[in-house]
Amino acid sequence: MNISSTFIYLTILLFLNSSCVSMESSNAELRNSTFKSTTINDTLKFTSGVRAIFKSSKGNYWFGSHNEGVAVFDGKNFRYYTINDGLPDNQICSIQEDVNGCIWIGTANGVCSFDGTKITNHSQALNVNTHNEWKKTDNNLWFNAGIHNGVYRYDGQSLSYLAFPPQQIANPDNVYNVTGIAEGKNNMLWIGTYAGVIGYNGSEFSTVNDKTLGLTKETGLLHIRSVFEDSKGKLWIGNNGIGVLLKKGDSVINFSEKMNLIHPANAKTGDKSPAGTLEHVFAIQEDNSGNIWFGDRDTGVWKFDGETMTNYKVDVHLSSQMTWCIYKDDENLLFGMANGGVYKFNGKSFDKMF
Repeated sequence: MNISSTFIYLTILLFLNSSCVSMESSNAELRNSTFKSTTINDTLKFTSGVRAIFKSSKGNYWFGSHNEGVAVFDGKNFRYYTINDGLPDNQICSIQEDVNGCIWIGTANGVCSFDGTKITNHSQALNVNTHNEWKKTDNNLWFNAGIHNGVYRYDGQSLSYLAFPPQQIANPDNVYNVTGIAEGKNNMLWIGTYAGVIGYNGSEFSTVNDKTLGLTKETGLLHIRSVFEDSKGKLWIGNNGIGVLLKKGDSVINFSEKMNLIHPANAKTGDKSPAGTLEHVFAIQEDNSGNIWFGDRDTGVWKFDGETMTNYKVDVHLSSQMTWCIYKDDENLLFGMANGGVYKFNGKSFDKMF
């Protein structure tokens, strides 16, 4: 072999070796997994809806469905995970990552983790009758995972069930299942439940519920489906019926009413809302420009620029415009739809991403 041939051979060998190292690094959380793969040309094969989106530190996209388990996209293949592989439930509520790169999944029936090799169901051994101490430290993970009157917390060592203090529950007959969790300024944690929002700053609790707001059946009651604190410290509360509430300090207003986006006859009956309304809000997020985005059950996506509201249809060909979740990914917002697709906003309209 002459010098030129030897140089070319070594160059190719070095390239292949570095490529393998890169691939191993990016797929570390998927090693030895038993996921069912599709090809790179396939799209996301969920039909029940995308309820959760998460991009891991390895660059993999994780998608949680309404009742088909989890899918993960490594840049080449989609792989799927269901109760048959160890998930506590096929309905996914949230996906997160701990400081060690382990993926944590909140389901409608408990919490599990995936370390790249196996799934571990952490909630099976928990005793929900045990009253663990409330505390809040850095790198805690909080889960809405199908439990009544409490929340799951992972502190980096173990998973615990924390019951809501009785004084924070105005009416024990109401449903206090967790529907959304948001972290905000001043160490504040907001926990949205069907019957109210519970705030916790590590030492004190606060509550927003029907009683504190003076709501009745005539005015319409809370049915919270999403909570979000924006970059200015304002808390947005999405409801399934009475629209969006906006909390600034001690003041709470009905934002949907203020923007003339409530249709009273529909908001109180649960019927499908007409166009031009913002009444059934399942997702709230903020983009890099400070715009607030809302995902509505019936009327698609709304953007608030601080003064005006703009309504978008994500895809006119979809049978439903319902948006389950909105995820902030680097420069983009990703929208998980009830039909199972994931869309990206390009500045003017929406492109299907998965």
